[in-house]
Amino acid sequence: MGRLLRSLLARNNATLKNMSVRVRFAPSPTGPQHLGGVRTALYNYLFAKKNKGVFILRIEDTDQNRYVPGAEQYIIDALHWCGLDFEEGPGINGAYAPYRQSERKAMYRKYADQLIESGNAYYAFDTPQEIEAMRERLKTKENPAPQYDHVTRSAMKNSLTLSKEGTERLVAEGKYVLRAKMPGVGDITFQDLIREEVSFPAHALDDKVLFKSDGMPTYHLANVVDDYLMKITHVIRGEEWLSSTPLHVLLYKFFGWENVMPQFAHLPLILRPDGNGKLSKRDGDRLGFPVFPLNWKSPDTGEESKGFRERGFLPDAFVNMLALLGWNPGTEQEIFSMDELIAAFSIERIGKSGSKFDFEKAKWFNQQYLHKKSAQELAALLQPVLKQNGIERENAFVEQVCDKLRDRVTFVEDFLTAGIYFFKRPESYDEKTIAKRWNPESKTVFEKLMSELAALQDFSSAAVDKFVHDFVAENNLGLGDVLPVFRVLLSGVTQGPAVFDIAALLGKEETMERMKLGVEKLG
Repeated sequence: MGRLLRSLLARNNATLKNMSVRVRFAPSPTGPQHLGGVRTALYNYLFAKKNKGVFILRIEDTDQNRYVPGAEQYIIDALHWCGLDFEEGPGINGAYAPYRQSERKAMYRKYADQLIESGNAYYAFDTPQEIEAMRERLKTKENPAPQYDHVTRSAMKNSLTLSKEGTERLVAEGKYVLRAKMPGVGDITFQDLIREEVSFPAHALDDKVLFKSDGMPTYHLANVVDDYLMKITHVIRGEEWLSSTPLHVLLYKFFGWENVMPQFAHLPLILRPDGNGKLSKRDGDRLGFPVFPLNWKSPDTGEESKGFRERGFLPDAFVNMLALLGWNPGTEQEIFSMDELIAAFSIERIGKSGSKFDFEKAKWFNQQYLHKKSAQELAALLQPVLKQNGIERENAFVEQVCDKLRDRVTFVEDFLTAGIYFFKRPESYDEKTIAKRWNPESKTVFEKLMSELAALQDFSSAAVDKFVHDFVAENNLGLGDVLPVFRVLLSGVTQGPAVFDIAALLGKEETMERMKLGVEKLG
């Protein structure tokens, strides 16, 4: 960690002691929430809780053309599933309501006017065709994508080039936007809690649109105004917003709000498994894993994308995995409860470089959380899966099954797929085992074994174990002559818990019936 960053973090920590921390997660309802967005929400939540602050959800829906029905509710459902409950936001009364920007529309106009009056913004009346013509006219090999900026604005149709009368006439017609008047010289520098000092040359920045004639602000103006009005102390967001921060810093200066400007922290990307580029839905589709927390069905195409929840992930395992994609605790510990994450979390341990998403590691986290749960908890999770498959069993039995299989599963559904024989009699038998172990004498051996086993009173695992071993010894057999076939007759497969545990759990009557059916079928 560099000296500058250490100094910056020290000042931040000192400041935290004297302020009420307020952070916000501010997604746009333009579709399902991506893995990276959920991680941004998680880091905001952990930072707020660590510093006894407030975690806010604000829906940034200024771009109504990109609004997707159902997306806002999806965001809220995803946060709740992850346990990231917000104290202020849509549906929750707070001192700074409303929390949808579309419902705050009326309050932005005066701030737009303030920028015009101070000379830090101007009216622009250019049509899309005129802007495109400018770009084509000025395009060169060295500058393939000319911007509307401090250079080109002097040749465009705006209040900087038109007369006062001409400007007023066009404003009255109602077809205009307000653009930020960027300085064009010098550097715009700000401090980032993750990236230290960040500087952008002003001449490389364009005059972004801040406000439209329909009365709706763009993201940039609404974002800064709302952060100010809601008293946001820290803006923790993805690095894709890093290039927008110079404009946001200038807006704080233009409004005279520099003393209350929040501190910025821009999070690294979540990368594809091979590390080449940002993780996307396309990567998940191609490689067979989800990138959304919950299932999402597109209202336009009807296409459904699988979520981590529906794929079988537990929310606490998902959150634990996500926390370690970009942040490390500085120890070897990998499994964290939410309370432990809150206690250990700190911005200074967030890395600058992207983190590769590893689905196998994500599955490992889920496996660890399943292993930690009690048999009662596992049974409660498995019962709905059983009912969906037309299987009804008492909890006591399901708990025992879960206890026997807990070390062999990654997802709750695996209890059924790995242990289907506990709930249904096998319809086929492992061919390799039968070909190798079943012979003309086997039928006689197993008929005798069944006859003697039927008289056994104690059908516990230990008792069945002793009985079978004694039977093998008394009949001059090898364990390999009996145990593999015994297992296959009961389960149909060669893998699973100890065969004596299977027999004890199935019970004497079911065990005998399966052996009888199997011997008759094999002949």
